[in-house]
This record gives sequence, C-alpha cells and structure tokens, in this order.
Amino acid sequence: MKERVLTDFDLHLIGEGTHYKNYEKLGAHVVEVNGARGVHFAVWAPNAKKVSVIGDFNHWDGKKHPMKLLGDSGIWEIFIPGLDEGELYKFEVKSKYRGYKEQKTDPFAFYFEVRPKTAAIVYNIENKHKWQDAEWIEMRRKKNWFESPVTIYEVHLGSWMRVPEDNNRFLTYRELADKLIPYTKELGFTHIELLPISEHPLDASWGYQTIGYFAPTSRHGKPEDLMYFVDKCHQNEIGVIIDWVPAHFPKDAHGLGYFDGTCLYEHEDPRKGEHRDWGTLIFNYGRNEVANYLISNALFWLEKYHIDGLRVDAVASMLYLDYSREQGDWIPNIYGGNENLEAIDFLKKFNEVVHRYHPGVLTIAEESTAWPGVSKPTYLGGLGFSMKWNMGWMHDTLEYFSKDPIYRKYHANNLTFSMLYAFSENFILPFSHDEVVHGKRSMLDKMPGDMWQKFANLRALYGYMYGHPGKKLLFMGSEFGQWREWNFDESLDWHLLQYEPHRGLQRFVSDLNRLYKTEPAMHEVDFQWHGFEWIDFHDSDNSVISFIRRAKNHDDFLVFIFNLTPVPRFGYRIGVPTVGFYREILNSDSEIYWGGNIGNAGGVYADNVPCHGRHHSLNLILPPLSVLIFKPA
Repeated sequence: MKERVLTDFDLHLIGEGTHYKNYEKLGAHVVEVNGARGVHFAVWAPNAKKVSVIGDFNHWDGKKHPMKLLGDSGIWEIFIPGLDEGELYKFEVKSKYRGYKEQKTDPFAFYFEVRPKTAAIVYNIENKHKWQDAEWIEMRRKKNWFESPVTIYEVHLGSWMRVPEDNNRFLTYRELADKLIPYTKELGFTHIELLPISEHPLDASWGYQTIGYFAPTSRHGKPEDLMYFVDKCHQNEIGVIIDWVPAHFPKDAHGLGYFDGTCLYEHEDPRKGEHRDWGTLIFNYGRNEVANYLISNALFWLEKYHIDGLRVDAVASMLYLDYSREQGDWIPNIYGGNENLEAIDFLKKFNEVVHRYHPGVLTIAEESTAWPGVSKPTYLGGLGFSMKWNMGWMHDTLEYFSKDPIYRKYHANNLTFSMLYAFSENFILPFSHDEVVHGKRSMLDKMPGDMWQKFANLRALYGYMYGHPGKKLLFMGSEFGQWREWNFDESLDWHLLQYEPHRGLQRFVSDLNRLYKTEPAMHEVDFQWHGFEWIDFHDSDNSVISFIRRAKNHDDFLVFIFNLTPVPRFGYRIGVPTVGFYREILNSDSEIYWGGNIGNAGGVYADNVPCHGRHHSLNLILPPLSVLIFKPA
C-alpha cells in the first residue's frame, strides 16, 4: 500500500484549480506512513481556526484529533494510525469568524451511512471490483455517437421497482443488475440514464439535492455494488448515463454550505449564491478550488465507475444571472449583461476536460432556452456539450397531442415548428420524469379520448418521436402506459402488464427501438438537414403529415405517414421518390399493439402518379390515430 500524503505540488495544483484527481488526496484514505497503517484525512477549510476529525474512534470529541493547517493552502490534514476501513467520521470545523462551529461531512467521502444518518465512512474503492468491460470501453472510445442509435431509458432507481414483501424496500444495485438490465435490453434501449445517484439526504429531492458528490447513495448498497451494476450493463451492451448536478446544493448544516464559517463553496451574495425557488445554494464557479472540486468529481464518475455520459442538470439556471429572479434581485456581469460569465467558463472547461480525458463519453445539457451553441465545440464558440435536450420540441409536441383531434387542425404548427431549428443543436428528444409529475399527468393520461384512443394516440406520439430527427429519451413507466403520475416513493404499476393494452404499448416501444437501431435512416443523420425531407405538412384539415428520413447513403430512406385523427382514411395518396414496392415495416394500428388492424396488407407498389411535387406516389389506407413506416424494397 503506497504512502499517500499531500505534497507541495498537490497543494499548488489544488490552488490553481487543475488537480483533476484531488479525490485521491483530499478526504479519507487508508495508507501506510513510516510503516504504520492508518487513515490520512484532509479537508479544505481556509477560514477555519481549528479543524478536527471526529468519529466513533474518539467518541466524537473534537479535542482528540486536531488537524494541521498546511501553510497558506487552506488545507488541513492528519494521519491517525490504527484506523481502517469502516470507521464513521466527520470534520468538526471551528471558524475564525462569529464563533461558528459545526460538524461537517467530508466533501470527498466515497461512502455514507444510510440516511437519515449523515456520517461519512472510511472506504477504499480501489480493487473492490474486477472490471470486465474493456471491450465496451474500447468500443465507446472509437464510437461516433452522433451517427449511432441513442435511445435512453430514464430511471429513478428508488421507484422503478420495490420489494413489497420485504417492507417495500429498495432493490439493491445487484438486484437491479439482475432485473433492470434484462428488461432494458429486451425493450431495446441503448442506454440507461439514472436520476442522481450521488448521496443525498432527502428522498423527495429525487437525488437532485446532493450532499456526497463522490459517493453513490448507500440506499442501494456499497460502491462496488454500483460498479457491478455498471459493468453488467456494459457486458450487455448498454451504456450508463448519470444525472450530474453542479448547478446547486442543499443548505443542510452538515453539507457544503457555510463550510468553514464562510461562504466557501457558494457565493456570499444571495443574489448570486441562492436559488430561492429550490431553497438551495449556488456554487461559486469563479473560485479555482470550487471549479476543481466539480470537474474532478465529473472525472471521478467516469474513471472509477466507468460511467458513459453525464447529463448536466439545470444548465439554464447556471447560464443566466437573472434566472427565475425579479428585477433588482440579481447582479449584472461586468459588461452589464445577464450572462453568468464564470459559469460559462466553468461549463466550457468541464466539457473540454471530460472530452480530452474520456473520448466517447457523452455530456448532455438540460438547457431550456435559445442559448446559442450549447452542443457546439468550444473552439467554435460553443459550450462544448455533446448533445442538448430539446425542451421546445417536447413542449410543442405534448401540447399538440393533448388536444382533442377535432382541434388539432388549428395547431399543426406545434408539430412542424421544430423543423425550423432541429439542426441548430445536437438534440435529444426527451419525455422525461419532469413531464409526469406535479399534476402534469402520466404520458398515457395526457392523451385525449376513450381508452382505445388514448393508447392509439400514445403509440402515434412515440412513432413521431422516433421518426423526428434527434436521439430519444423515455422515462420509466411510459413504455407500458402507467396511468398514475410518477411517485418517487412507490414502485411502478407493474401489475398493468397483465392487461393487453399495456402489453401492446410495451411491445410497440420495443419494436420501435429495434427498428430504430437496425434502420440507418432513423439514426445516422440526426443533426443535418439532409437526413429529413417533408413530403406534406399542409393537410391540416385532415391532420395528416408525412416525411422522409434518409441515411448517409441517400438512397436508403424510410417514409413516415401520420394520421392524427380517429378517422380512417382510404385512398390517401402521398408522393414518394422512387418506383417499386414499399413494404409496410411498422403499423401502430396492428392488432399486436392492441390496434384495430387496419393497414395496407404488408405494403404497396408506387404508382406513376405525380403527387406532392414527386413523380411517383403511394395510394394508402391510413388507420385512425396511427403512424405507418414504409421502406422501399
């Protein structure tokens, strides 16, 4: 076991903000010093008058193990011989100011007690798991994800499935590996995205109010159990994306807030340092040590847990100084604008560092404004993210599909407007957890009509999502038609799968994913205009739209037709590029999906009848509330 003690060079890099493995030096580490085995503790608290390590080993007495301040670095350290893994500990911090004294959890702890307890646990995460995913990691490094299928199953681990016969407890990471991975693979998703799994005290925050940035939540097991889960995903060719939350942190007394009796991690002025909507604090991105803390944390998840992507939460709240603030409740930047220049620099640096050290890893922005170049490289003036959630598309599409079909002809713009900006960013089309909570209703319950129409509408909606340019994301439960809104405190309603309509919807999502992965026209050209052509978007009276998706090989294309009223249409003609037989490769009205089984007997031949400015056309039967996909033979 190598000696691991802070050096002057470590202190220099931490102060400079470029120590991207500071988690190997700060926090608690089992080491040998001068032949003695014990634990080395280190913490950054520059405005403390005294810092001590407290724990069961000294009866939580701050007088027993005072730490030593290393020069003017602001870092305190101590080596305590005889300690080992499993020790509970905190830092007792006394400030130079106002007599402040508080017991703080370690910002770099790798493992915590199960909430509501709040102590960190000395834990060595090295060599706890023998990784078997080298083939996946090498594939990921070489992969062009922009031209590859990316279809994401978004999951909250605490409520995907529970164990009702055992006091409704959570599944462990290993149980999730046995149940969630086969299910995701059977559905055909390429990635699982986990709502935040870093340690958090409050279940109701869904993980978005993090205390332990370097610790996977102990609700589901130990760190090596999460490693096992990720490894199993990779062995089953499923990528793992995690939600990462550098936008804010909670005010809990044992957390990062007011850490050494001053605003150390957060801005001092509440007009820059507090999200009043969320009751949380905002990181001071302009401080080297704080930016370093966050960037090294991002790299930590990629290196130690082999995570494949970071979806960055609430990016809009980071970019704008006046985000959700009234006039007079924010401070303009040095140029008088509302842009948070320090946060912008931080996000650019984060993306540059992640992509430099981990090519093939995705960074994804949840960003809801028209900020330019979110998913453009920083050398072209962008923020450097790989991809961005298309919140505008999501809002407009749900607005359209929630309308009674009799009114849809007045709202056709909701479906077509997205194509004006569809290629301005590398978009992901999200139907996420945020759309099925707080009175917004579940995806199925948003749909108008009777029960048959609700399911038909939802199948058509998912068909539109998979046909539209952009990668895909769907929140758990939406794939089989959960009736209730998502409840973080309960399992999904798996009993619904005993009923044919729900099984049919689930089968439809599975078939969509398989088609999406096997048809290059559906995924190869998502971010340039030449992957998409309208056939017709003018028939708003009948609420019928049609378009073509093309692969990089321009001759490889698919034809999509949507009938978004409950009226079947016979003899409906649409123009197509070529003659020949067009096979009907997907019909959302098929009886296997609980549809009415109206269709085109497996396909039709193109006629030499001009239509929609094209020389050839198809004479079709359009089922009610449906999507049809045709592929030329």
